[in-house]
Amino acid sequence: MIHVSAPPVLALRGISKRFGAVQALTDVDLEIRSGEVVALVGDNGAGKSTLVKTVSGVHPIDEGVIEWEGAPVRVNRPNDAQALGVATVYQDLALCDNLDVVANLFLGSELRKASVLDEIAMEKRARELLDTLSIRIPSVRTPVAALSGGQRQVVAIARALIGDPKIVTLDEPTAALGVEQTAQVLDLVERLRERGHGVLLISHNMADVRAVADRVAVLRLGRNNGFFDVAGTTHEEIIAAITGATDNAVTRRRARRATKEDVK
Repeated sequence: MIHVSAPPVLALRGISKRFGAVQALTDVDLEIRSGEVVALVGDNGAGKSTLVKTVSGVHPIDEGVIEWEGAPVRVNRPNDAQALGVATVYQDLALCDNLDVVANLFLGSELRKASVLDEIAMEKRARELLDTLSIRIPSVRTPVAALSGGQRQVVAIARALIGDPKIVTLDEPTAALGVEQTAQVLDLVERLRERGHGVLLISHNMADVRAVADRVAVLRLGRNNGFFDVAGTTHEEIIAAITGATDNAVTRRRARRATKEDVK
């Protein structure tokens, strides 16, 4: 559920980032609230990956302000973002194929009892988390290498939730997945929203975006080029913002209607 009156959990204000002579981001704004899915879209080179890496602390910003629950914060490294409550699932997933689901979920965050790995507690927590998210895995002791692409993706997302983050960033989560696997991942995105997480979804697939996103933020050449409520926006309007097109079917129809009204 989106509480518009409350300050956004994460807000980017006038974010700029330069790499040498290349200006990757210029004066970018973005807001994400609890219980909403915001899709970040744009053509290749639009700055999506750079923006995600500023949110996750990989690339410290050069200019602008990052706000967390209404207060300015510094995010200079990944640990800063994680401490705030930002979890990022990158496209490469970074899973260990030779380890089972439990080991992957707790990789780097292992539970210990008397300096020894508490396998029973981790397996119990893993089952509870997967059940809560309605994730269907043959066994939590199955090696990740034996899972399908969709199952691997949801395991990576579940791992990001171990620390109970408030914002979850998903970088192209349905890329290279089949229809059924994509549906499984999109179902999980909706469950994240139902659990109150804010979700930043980076995707090239407009069907996926329209299926689960509440709002769409368009980047073009490193700048904001439109914010849209999915429910009241056409596919053509979003595509026009992505490509920078001004002469398209939507604008022509509007122009014709305006002309007819003037004639009346």
